[in-house]
Amino acid sequence: MSDVKQKSSNVVWHDTQVTTAMRETLNGHRGAVLWFTGLSGAGKSTLANAVEERLHQMKARTFVIDGDNVRHGLCADLSFSDDDRVENIRRVGEVAGLFVQAGVLTLTAFISPFRADREKVRAIVGENFIEVHCNTALEICESRDVKGLYRKARAGEIADFTGISSPYEAPENPEICVDTGSDNLSACVDQVIAYLQAHGVITK
Repeated sequence: MSDVKQKSSNVVWHDTQVTTAMRETLNGHRGAVLWFTGLSGAGKSTLANAVEERLHQMKARTFVIDGDNVRHGLCADLSFSDDDRVENIRRVGEVAGLFVQAGVLTLTAFISPFRADREKVRAIVGENFIEVHCNTALEICESRDVKGLYRKARAGEIADFTGISSPYEAPENPEICVDTGSDNLSACVDQVIAYLQAHGVITK
């Protein structure tokens, strides 16, 4: 795991003149993090992008933070060891928290296998954290394995692979549980949008 340097005592938080509430008023909706979690192949990225497309059509300000994409830059120095997975999620949580302050609806698509790590992100983001469990059985995820990752993991070619050689701790009380194993994509999107409307995140 990359070393996290001790925070300097000379670093202070700077408040801005433009508040989160002002940004949300301009945007016409609340800022929030939709944290899509589930096994590899559960449809997290597919659903997150489909939800963003629907929200964009509704004139919402959105951004998707994808698990693969951040490992090209922000988290390029991290491996897939347990410790580095913890740091990967911490970094993404901090970035997502900044997006919420900007009043943006932020969608993240990460396996994020450890319950404690997701709860740390919830603590960073606060009441605007919405956990979305993409609930798909392992055998279905394996059947969708277009990259051949599960096959390689079962052959011992990939270490620390979630669901095979590393555990996935499913959410106990997610705000949204989507059956991405059997429901079609449109129905899953409808479920997420309905939650956002029912809880006043979006009003349209």
